[in-house]
Amino acid sequence: MLSEPSQPAWSEASLRWLVAPEPSFPAAPRKGSARVGLADVAMIKSTSGMFAQLDDRFGGDHARHSVVQYLSRDVAPLLTGQYTEAVGRALFSTVAESTLLAGWMSYDSCHHGLAQRYFLQALRLAQDGDDRRLAGSILSAMSHQATFLGHYTEAATLARAARMGISGVATPTLMAQFHAMEARALARTGDTRACELALAEATKALESRNSADEPEWIAYFDEAELAAEAAHCFRDVNSARRAVAHAENAMSGSHVRSDFFATMVLADAHLRAGDLEEACRVALDALDLGEQLKSARCVSYLAEFRQHLARLGETAATRDFYEQAADHRLWVSTDPKSAQ
Repeated sequence: MLSEPSQPAWSEASLRWLVAPEPSFPAAPRKGSARVGLADVAMIKSTSGMFAQLDDRFGGDHARHSVVQYLSRDVAPLLTGQYTEAVGRALFSTVAESTLLAGWMSYDSCHHGLAQRYFLQALRLAQDGDDRRLAGSILSAMSHQATFLGHYTEAATLARAARMGISGVATPTLMAQFHAMEARALARTGDTRACELALAEATKALESRNSADEPEWIAYFDEAELAAEAAHCFRDVNSARRAVAHAENAMSGSHVRSDFFATMVLADAHLRAGDLEEACRVALDALDLGEQLKSARCVSYLAEFRQHLARLGETAATRDFYEQAADHRLWVSTDPKSAQ
């Protein structure tokens, strides 16, 4: 049984963030602790970047244990080392980013309680590193998870808290991400008008961005990523044709798992629009795309599609699809019998 997240923890995170205390480093280094410099910070960043690439290409369950081991064995001792204030801020910010990655990988593996704990730990580290932009993005990640788990009120609150908490240092791309996360939550509640307004704000913000002024870790959030978020939204408010239009513009060509999600949203949107054959064709494209992914979230997208497909009964198109899908590992994982 995978650990469950704490619902109150989402609300507490929003509140603590909005009334965040001043950054605080360890009062004094431990006796005999190692000296830490910017070279150590750069090493952590490079190593985490490598893990992020593995996560993107192969899914969260591929290297999650290695990331956790690296953080606990090699990174954590540096936090109690000896460093200047400038190095300390850079260190805490970088470790927060690495811990956020551990949270995302745990979330992608559907270890939701563990993911939430990593997100909360990353938030504290970002606050201590006085990196308010990163802290806001961590709240955005928590909003993403809350929506996935069906806690839509908490998800919208987290997205709004992220936006409010960095209002003085926000960048257009970050604001676009926060508005998009709020839109995702609102779509799930069925509030189409509020969802559309949030998406419009996200689009407006992204159009005004200057890539040179954005943190490097938010570079992935571009027009294709926003189109993918919009596709999710319009699928969830049962506007299938609009979901199709956005999903068709959501392929990055470089982020395997993100493209898998966008392709499955496109397949589901076609299904809801009554285009059964096209839905099956697109879903097979997604299965080819995700052949190397070890991601419980990917399986959940497929399981939802499988449920929707089953309601239509048996047709020539579904028989052909089932026959071809049976050769794919991710599809096999959606069969309830495979979990027994």
